[in-house]
Amino acid sequence: MDLRTRYLGLELANPLVPSASPLSRDLDMARRLEDAGAAALVMYSLFEEELHPTLLPPHEFGHVEAQSYLPLPAHPAAALDSYLEQIAALKRRLQIPVIASLNGSSRNGWVECGRELVEAGADALELNLYTIAAEVETDSQQQEQHYLALLAQLRGVVTVPITVKLSPYFTALANMVASLEAAGANGVALFNRFYQPDIDTGTLRLTPRLQLSHPGDTLLAMRWLGILHGKVGLSLAATGGIHSAEDAIKMLLAGADVTHLCSALLRHGPRHLSEILRGMEQWLAESPYESLEMLKGSLAHRHAGTDSAYERASYVRMLGSYALNPTQWE
Repeated sequence: MDLRTRYLGLELANPLVPSASPLSRDLDMARRLEDAGAAALVMYSLFEEELHPTLLPPHEFGHVEAQSYLPLPAHPAAALDSYLEQIAALKRRLQIPVIASLNGSSRNGWVECGRELVEAGADALELNLYTIAAEVETDSQQQEQHYLALLAQLRGVVTVPITVKLSPYFTALANMVASLEAAGANGVALFNRFYQPDIDTGTLRLTPRLQLSHPGDTLLAMRWLGILHGKVGLSLAATGGIHSAEDAIKMLLAGADVTHLCSALLRHGPRHLSEILRGMEQWLAESPYESLEMLKGSLAHRHAGTDSAYERASYVRMLGSYALNPTQWE
């Protein structure tokens, strides 16, 4: 089967792309991902806080004690140098494209940093816009314009493709994606996961809690992929909750160009990628599709037969279809 796909202007052998995770910190692990069939690799994220520790004063954590959960580097320059060295090492070791990941929201230093990542050999940049707009004075338009200005400034100094990893918390997400495309984005990844703090009722402190994704997490991104496919010209990536060949195929049917993998690889290791790839090949061989390009977006909004399938998600029928079984409570 022809599994080739085009993402960010890059020709990829298939749509399976490991997303930003600790796996790319190890060269041997990255090579194992490539050997398992990864078509490209998104590096672990370079966080804004690593380069500019002063951007996170204690009050940003909600409680001064919570700052201990994010130890800040004593030498920010060392964090950048280490990341640049890893890009160069991955490019020497791998044949697949390497995408560098920037995680932050301010323009302070990001433009020059992006330039250095490209000079080190990155084939593309992923701009991971991770911001909680917690200030009541900040309105949605201000926040969106800030993102667009950051992207436009970065676009002005680098020529490689840029993809923006978004959260789902936009009032008019489709308009925001179109605005990002106009500002120079070559793609968007849907969606970023905000890791939520928990409260320990015994110690009365905030506690960090890392939870891996599960297949049910795909549904929100699937809906928006279906809505956006064919309405914007940039590449669409699905991320979050993709654990099996079926999960990946659903995202492609909705309109994704690639599917990112993280939690499934952290849970099962690189060889799980090859299992997903074999499952996709088997499904496609038994399907009416002759290639991945034929499959992509075939169940998107414009082909779904009813607008409500993606926009309203048949709200009334879905809720009304649930059958109560009081005996299960006994």
